[in-house]
Amino acid sequence: MSTALMHFVLVIHSLIAIALVAVILLQRSEGGALGIGGGPGGLLTARGAGNLLTKSTGILATLFLGTSILLAVMASLAKAPTTIDTSLVPTAEAPAAPADGLPTALPGSTAPANDALPMALPAAPASDDIPTAQ
Repeated sequence: MSTALMHFVLVIHSLIAIALVAVILLQRSEGGALGIGGGPGGLLTARGAGNLLTKSTGILATLFLGTSILLAVMASLAKAPTTIDTSLVPTAEAPAAPADGLPTALPGSTAPANDALPMALPAAPASDDIPTAQ
């Protein structure tokens, strides 16, 4: 998908969201929200404004949901898997691990192999050395 198309749909989505918030705030409610949608005259009577705002809210909510789904689909298509460039993969194979599973010295280093690794844990302190609560 083109990023220009995605940006266009995102701008439309944002405008729909702003319009939806405005239409919701214009509606009268029992709790006394903003309620600034009424006036004596034709379409904007109390009943006419209520019907217009209700229909507008439904249409804007449907458009908002539609653009949300469209943006989600466009984003998933933009993240589609691509082929992996194997030109940078080294051709030399890594050395195999020894059969006993213990680490060995690195190739070319002067460090001793497995036999010089410490294998014993330090001794536990004697029971006389441990302080007790009295």
